Amino acid sequence: MKNLFNQAAAGLRVLLVMTVLLGVAYPLGVWAVSRIPGLQANAEGSVVTKDGQAVGSALIGVDPVAADPAADPWFHTRPSAAADASTSGGSNKSGFNEDLVTEVAERRSAIAAREGVDPSRVPPDAVTASASGLDPSISVAYAELQVPRVARHTGVAPDRVAELVREHTSGVIPGVNVLQLNLAVQQVTGR
Repeated sequence: MKNLFNQAAAGLRVLLVMTVLLGVAYPLGVWAVSRIPGLQANAEGSVVTKDGQAVGSALIGVDPVAADPAADPWFHTRPSAAADASTSGGSNKSGFNEDLVTEVAERRSAIAAREGVDPSRVPPDAVTASASGLDPSISVAYAELQVPRVARHTGVAPDRVAELVREHTSGVIPGVNVLQLNLAVQQVTGR
């Protein structure tokens, strides 16, 4: 009986110590590290603000929805396999999955129609979801494909819209952050 009591007491002590370490000390340590200058923006979600109001995240891509799809003035992100921005994840479908092949073909046709180009000109990242489904950036090719439509619906010269794409291209593998590009287009148009 004494042995059972000792084991129960030892187990309770381990439980209390681990609760304090992992339930209090560790979260406080992570929070303290996130307050280090230079890390705070990333720890807070890299929120992008305009006129003092949060307009999105530089790290989470959310596809903009035009009020009038026939006059769509926005650059668009990659498609998402997630139902909404609060969830993420790829579809986990293989490249040979019939449903995925059909989805990609439908996306290719829809984007070609929206952009007024031949479906063969639609780049792969325009029709395939990323692993997270929430990429903030698109390829330069996909951004350039959208330039004529954005210029037409915003009234900004195509050369100026293409210049904005170049200004917002960055990274080792060049990409264009869609939120920041759309904000730049808004600034130029005064919307």
